[in-house]
Amino acid sequence: MSQMPKSNPYLKTKVMTASSEELRLMLFDGGVKFCRVALDAISQKNYEDSYNALMRAQKIVLELSISLNYSVDPDLCSKMASLYNYIYKLLVDANLNRETKPLTEAIDLLQYERETWQMLINKVDKEADAAPKPKLPGTSPIAKLGPDGQNGRSKGLSISG
Repeated sequence: MSQMPKSNPYLKTKVMTASSEELRLMLFDGGVKFCRVALDAISQKNYEDSYNALMRAQKIVLELSISLNYSVDPDLCSKMASLYNYIYKLLVDANLNRETKPLTEAIDLLQYERETWQMLINKVDKEADAAPKPKLPGTSPIAKLGPDGQNGRSKGLSISG
């Protein structure tokens, strides 16, 4: 019988300190990892382990889907949600029928999405490095001026009222 994995303090620290972009990358990595574990388990006819790994992969794909930000680009998010629904269906089919073919397709799709996400992160980082750096607050003459134009002091306002 399978045992639940022990808590990994290093992974916990990595997750707690990761950016949202890195967290999404970790989800892709986890999805691929659990799909591969399930693939091996199905090949060895260890259906309990394949079930557990596929359930974890399904939860990851569900998280990828529900974390889409429709306010940024509704059309793109709709297409991505459809892709994640398809991957989820492949995982369910692999789990119900104990087949490797839908599982290998799911792995291929998740790996492709991971590579695409990594390229996007690299592109954004490169553009951020090339962009001119803003000056520190308070270093420009405009930043030093407050609402009344005199050394950041506001007329008629104080902490006490």
